[in-house]
Amino acid sequence: MLKVLIIMGSDSDLPVMKAGCSFLEEIGLEYEARVSSAHRVPEKTATLAQNAAANGFGVIIAAAGMAAHLPGVIAAQTTLPVIGVPIRSEGLGGLDALYAIVQMPPGIPVATVAINGAKNAAILAAEILALNNPELTRRLLDFKAKMAREVEKKDQRLQEVGHHCY
Repeated sequence: MLKVLIIMGSDSDLPVMKAGCSFLEEIGLEYEARVSSAHRVPEKTATLAQNAAANGFGVIIAAAGMAAHLPGVIAAQTTLPVIGVPIRSEGLGGLDALYAIVQMPPGIPVATVAINGAKNAAILAAEILALNNPELTRRLLDFKAKMAREVEKKDQRLQEVGHHCY
């Protein structure tokens, strides 16, 4: 089964990205998490992206804050799908990262999730890999059924105790 490669621009992105890692572990999808900066170690970053497919990866999740060039730099070096996760930062609250990731030039697409949306990035990566993997599709269906059950439990509780006591 193909794996997911998670690349963060800094280890300061890890607290956000843990939600994505946890989801991939929950559904049993193998991944590797790396720190590699598009600005500080551009050769390493390019090599990771260029070799990702040969190393058994099918999707790359790239997380970056501020200028957020990492997802685009990675997308320029591979034909694998790249999912960008803009990381909230002090200065502009993550809008700078969101704009930098979502405004890619024609020919270098990066799928983009919400600011700090690591879990959705992992879910999207799993859905991409599930296109050719019935077992992974089943695990995703189980996950979505679990979410639905949780919503029903919350509604049931609301109906029982009312909004004042919820």
